[in-house]
Amino acid sequence: MKIAVIGADGQLGTDLCKVIDKSDLVPLTIKDLDIIDPQQSRELLLKIKPQMIINTAAYNRVDDSEDNDAEAYSINAHGAKNLAVISREIGSALVHISTDYVFDGDHKSPYKESDPANPKTAYGISKLAGEQYVKYINEKHYLVRTSGLYGLAGCLGKGGGNFVENMIKRAKGGQQIKVVADEIVGPTYTMDLARKIMELMQTGKFGLYHITNGGACSWWEFADKIFSLLKIDIKVIKASSSEFKSKAHRPNYSVLENSNLKKIGVEPMRPWPEALKAYLKEREQVS
Repeated sequence: MKIAVIGADGQLGTDLCKVIDKSDLVPLTIKDLDIIDPQQSRELLLKIKPQMIINTAAYNRVDDSEDNDAEAYSINAHGAKNLAVISREIGSALVHISTDYVFDGDHKSPYKESDPANPKTAYGISKLAGEQYVKYINEKHYLVRTSGLYGLAGCLGKGGGNFVENMIKRAKGGQQIKVVADEIVGPTYTMDLARKIMELMQTGKFGLYHITNGGACSWWEFADKIFSLLKIDIKVIKASSSEFKSKAHRPNYSVLENSNLKKIGVEPMRPWPEALKAYLKEREQVS
């Protein structure tokens, strides 16, 4: 099965390219394909004719989206629409990556796929619009919502870093480290996510899925665990989200329940502390 990975040099895209058989893989970066250009995208994908398209491309600078909402919408909504139209035309299935930011963050328990979306940011609105385009245009779709991504490649849209690397860098720089303790998340290792997406694709059961590592923690707890595993002796100061000024609203609670995976018999991913340990081990091996 020929699989085209859009955003192949990004954080998730890089790990997808590692788990897909090289004989099936067609890696595409922004230099190859720009999803906001429907004609160029159509010509290339018609030439390739993949059976599966995985779209990891996104405008994910949450704060910048408040001022650049047109650009965020162009990529996250219209770009997704373009791929949905093209994939339907060539008869391929489409995997589209979405986010916990489609929810308002007001829950006290994990969000299920059946819970109503209610984004409170321009970024979340643009991502929800992309979901809707994919959903109604191409019935052969896997909509995958995830959260708190970190992987070896880092996030291109955010300068190539991720939360784990940012914490380690700050610790090495001798900086005082204050981390939000009142925002609860489900951090997710992109290698685990990539493998689970591949597993999901084999089922042929299209639909909406939440896919994250198991469990939940505050950003402070996540940082504390990073330093504990690395045996870095540093004090991480608990902070309130109100102490950090940002243009975009940050959800107080954005944990995703992977209920639809369970319904189709796909095992949920391992707990986040185990995934973090695996990431740090992989990181050490390549350094």
